[in-house]
Amino acid sequence: MDSLQNHFLIAMPSLNDTFFERSLIYICEHDAKGAMGLMVNRPIGLEVQELLAQLDLKEAPQIIPSLENQVLIGGPVNPERGFVLHSNQPHWANSNQVSDELMLTTSRDILAALGTAKAPIHFLVVLGYAGWSRNQLEQELAENSWLTLPATKALLFDTPFEERWEKATHSLGFDAWQMSGDIGHA
Repeated sequence: MDSLQNHFLIAMPSLNDTFFERSLIYICEHDAKGAMGLMVNRPIGLEVQELLAQLDLKEAPQIIPSLENQVLIGGPVNPERGFVLHSNQPHWANSNQVSDELMLTTSRDILAALGTAKAPIHFLVVLGYAGWSRNQLEQELAENSWLTLPATKALLFDTPFEERWEKATHSLGFDAWQMSGDIGHA
């Protein structure tokens, strides 16, 4: 299977009543060892400034209220670990290129820059991640648990969180209510 890095996973109705119900996951890494992604449509209910205040940064940055001001639940794995998915800006420690336009970092130095002129143009602050072992994601795709879609910056940074899952299904050419969790057989 080709890599799904820089793609979205759209949760199918079969994931109803699970952690991933109606989730939209951005795949940061996908190779023969497995996959890692961040759920990008579920705010924790904590603003970025509140998180930064808890981290006791020397200078508390002033974040302009926007979609990017909410901390997100990235997944059930290591919920205490933070990630920043951001527009391409390579000078941060421990930043990894995810696509031509996006980078992922776990570096604390970027947090101090959020809300300043040094900050990336776009960013999402996420706690935890979703992970799949070798061939696990491929199996879930075969079981019809997820749909895939190439990632877009508009869906990541310009769409309200509560609309992201539905807009992702719309971009595939149908409405969410038309989706079935059943697997077809000939």
